Amino acid sequence: MAVMDTFYISHGSPTLSIDETIPAGQFLRSWKQNGFPQKPNSILVISGHWETSVPTVNSIAGPHDTIYDFYGFPKPMYKLKYPAPGSPRLASRVKDLLTAAGFPRVDVDTKRGLDHGAWVPLMFMYPEADVPVCQLSVQTNRDGSYHYDMGKALAPLREEGVLIVGSGSATHNLRALRNTDGAVAPWALEFDTWLKEALTQGRYEDVNHYEEKAPHAKTAHPWPDHFYPLHVAMGAAGANSKAKLIHESWQLGTLSYASYQFTS
Repeated sequence: MAVMDTFYISHGSPTLSIDETIPAGQFLRSWKQNGFPQKPNSILVISGHWETSVPTVNSIAGPHDTIYDFYGFPKPMYKLKYPAPGSPRLASRVKDLLTAAGFPRVDVDTKRGLDHGAWVPLMFMYPEADVPVCQLSVQTNRDGSYHYDMGKALAPLREEGVLIVGSGSATHNLRALRNTDGAVAPWALEFDTWLKEALTQGRYEDVNHYEEKAPHAKTAHPWPDHFYPLHVAMGAAGANSKAKLIHESWQLGTLSYASYQFTS
């Protein structure tokens, strides 16, 4: 099997799961038609919706439970299921790779299902739910370089048929969401444009230190949970990889759905 590319998917609002008018959902529905990985051996998702103090991977033998980690949304969303099988073998491999790379402690969770940062995009990308999935947590008390190094440690998985997907949002400030009839807030556009240029020009170190390098960094990401999955995907692809913008759209004036593919 060819070496897998890595991806960063902006999953945005949970309503992506039921609202067929959202362009990002239309993009994900056409995942296979657009020539992206047809059926990997397994999938490792780094989700912005799982924060822990140390790297933690879920190890589920049977079908995953679907976690509805959102509130006040339409009732049909709470009936959606994505019962993809887990992969204890992949979970063990992730732990071994991170440990060998010097991460002093890596935990394994044998009960946790898939949060919506995982199942919302995957239900479109691989709707059959027949590819084994593992999730890996982020550590919001650390920085971008730490998560980039986490990705570097996981790079061998790409040669083993594992699709590595970081799932978050290119901008993520829920307090700044506005119904603006399509107009994008200037600060959000400036950050999103900086990110696109930094990634496609290979300035990964700038992205690792985005707090100092990027315009409006703290406004775009008051909390880094939805950004660090990008650093893992970027690190797993390698310093000499090429980043490609594969989708861009906006919702509510400040929520960027920019998504990227990293190819070695």
